Amino acid sequence: MASIFGHVAAAAAIGEAGFPKVARPATFFIAGCLAALPDLDVLAFRFGIPYNSEWGHRGWTHSLVFTISIGLLTGLIFNVLQKGSSLKHSVFICCWFALSAVSHPLLDMLTDGGRGCALWWPFSAERLFFPWRPIVVSPLGAGAFFSEWGLKVLISEFLWIGLPGLLLVLATRIATRIATRIARM
Repeated sequence: MASIFGHVAAAAAIGEAGFPKVARPATFFIAGCLAALPDLDVLAFRFGIPYNSEWGHRGWTHSLVFTISIGLLTGLIFNVLQKGSSLKHSVFICCWFALSAVSHPLLDMLTDGGRGCALWWPFSAERLFFPWRPIVVSPLGAGAFFSEWGLKVLISEFLWIGLPGLLLVLATRIATRIATRIARM
């Protein structure tokens, strides 16, 4: 899996680049939580559920069905609690939250370890990776993260998540400024 840092960075970049008008501390926090949420499936180990089970780590919680559903549901709840939000604002929040959650299995499929993600669950329990896997897989335990392995993970995630995220944000800001200038002509 990518680390919590990588998942949260991806959600922040998605929000800042794609949805800057709805990006607030609360929405960043929720998007970051949604990006990390699928890894709560590691609790399955405590109940004796094996890794390779569809109910185990990187199983059903790493599927598009789960991630899109939980992102949209969270967005809908957030919007209900934010009385007076415009429809456009509400749609943007739901999209950002869903994309943040979906980013989790997609990033995990770019890691060089583990068993892959059950992306198509419940239609298939097959575990998938992308053919290209540049991200160093993060250790499951927090203690192992504070080691040489953890440092390699952080460097890898900076290169393959952090920098692309920053470039995405910069590119969208530049494109927005250019579009604004053209519209004023």
